[in-house]
Amino acid sequence: MSTTINPSAAPVALQPGEGEALWFLGALATVKASSEATAGRVTVTELLAPHGHGSPLHVRRDHDQSFYVLEGELTFWIDGEVIAAPAGSFVYGPRGIPFTFTVSSERARFLLAVEPGTFEAFMRALAEPARELAIPPAATEPPDFERLAALAAQYGIEILGPPGIPA
Repeated sequence: MSTTINPSAAPVALQPGEGEALWFLGALATVKASSEATAGRVTVTELLAPHGHGSPLHVRRDHDQSFYVLEGELTFWIDGEVIAAPAGSFVYGPRGIPFTFTVSSERARFLLAVEPGTFEAFMRALAEPARELAIPPAATEPPDFERLAALAAQYGIEILGPPGIPA
């Protein structure tokens, strides 16, 4: 008796350091489960990021996001509430809610799950293949905010403001 619900989804089993490694906006992002492998259900990415790394203030119209902090500490701002999230913390950001985060420790390693999947396509549009499994060298210029906002809009993400926790 088979319990397969959707045969187009594939099992995923990766060891430490395995997965598609990208340098994404100053962080090492390793795709652990792609939307291709999960039939569009979820994208799971492990991120290793330096102090100050984070997302612009944004709203996801079509996706929910979940964070699990493995090492270090993140600070979240979700619809006006500031949440400190040390290692072992879980934070869920539902679609339609203004959201941002920043790495508040020297560096942090965390899992990001986005449902439904497709977030890795957005990352690929902005990233480059990682040359090594490490945080990329610091950028000499800030990212092109207009390009970032235009690409984000293509993936159902509305950019509301710059990175950082609003005052």
